[in-house]
Amino acid sequence: MQFLPRKLGKKIKQIKNNNNDWVQFEMELLLVKIAEIVEGELSGNSSKKICGAASFEEANDDEITFAGNSKFLKRIDETDAGAVIVPRNFQSVTKNLVKTDNPQVAFIKVLNLLHPASKPEPGINSSAYIGKKFICGEDVSIAPFVVIGDNVTLGNRVFVHPNVVIGDNVSMGDDVQIYPNVTILERCIIGNRVTIHAGSVIGSDGFGFSPEGGKYYKIPHVGIVQIDDDVEIGAGNTIDRATFGKTRICRGVKTDNLVQIAHNVTVGENTILVAQVGISGSVTIGKNAILAGQAGIAGHLNVGDNAIVGPKAGVAKSVPKDQVVSGSAAMPHKLWLRVQNILPKLPEFIKKVSKIEKRLNKIEETLE
Repeated sequence: MQFLPRKLGKKIKQIKNNNNDWVQFEMELLLVKIAEIVEGELSGNSSKKICGAASFEEANDDEITFAGNSKFLKRIDETDAGAVIVPRNFQSVTKNLVKTDNPQVAFIKVLNLLHPASKPEPGINSSAYIGKKFICGEDVSIAPFVVIGDNVTLGNRVFVHPNVVIGDNVSMGDDVQIYPNVTILERCIIGNRVTIHAGSVIGSDGFGFSPEGGKYYKIPHVGIVQIDDDVEIGAGNTIDRATFGKTRICRGVKTDNLVQIAHNVTVGENTILVAQVGISGSVTIGKNAILAGQAGIAGHLNVGDNAIVGPKAGVAKSVPKDQVVSGSAAMPHKLWLRVQNILPKLPEFIKKVSKIEKRLNKIEETLE
């Protein structure tokens, strides 16, 4: 799949001149410098100036794009881009090329160069509330209307956007970015280089109730959520604290928007959770797994390393490693149990029916 970004305007910087007036200039990068940064092989005009990045169809002569697969490589002459990032073995005499092992990743690096993330001024806004025994690293920025509880520890270069609430005894590592309206409740642990997007709730109570006499009694959840290094949490996620122990999001996990992770779940390293995935309590997800949009995982199951769960799949039993599963349909439960028992046997049933059909045809031919 080719990632096609929206049209991006040229990066404009502002500086003050000798008269202390603000003036603007465009950011420019020489193509030879781009090739060096992405560890690519340059073919074409090394002194070509690149001022921006755009999609394959919309790029102009002073912009760079990429062609990561045959669909775009066949159309290389159709783009007006001043340079194209391509696979290392691709050849063209009509375009300036930067040849790399992974064109999409190289293009991402170029985007970061041309459009670096804004860095806020360090400091604590006067409208923020800071609790007792606050420990703060260097170059931390805390925006207006942030509430930070007691005994909170923030590492270096942490950026807390407006209206964030951080509960008592929370700890964060370095280079963390917390977007607006995020809530991180008491005792949760956030690692290094973690991003949590707007509106997510980390450490809410798990959904646990014990029935008695027609009533439900809430089960206290006294554990925590631990988010390890290099994790990115999408907008509107809810990650519940453990009943005991921890709900753990391991290193390198990426979640889309609107993901629900229940109590005592472990999500293994470098796993991807796509929008509206729901994971029930005490599930273990392995490393490098992919859960596609709206997949649901029943409680106390295991999803193995490198497993893929298809969109809208309802997973009712554990998934072995390296396996791909999909499918779901609502029906009366007893019927559903019978269907689930039959489905794996259908290929064998089809073989038997085919054999019976052939025998019947022979019998009919004989009778005729």
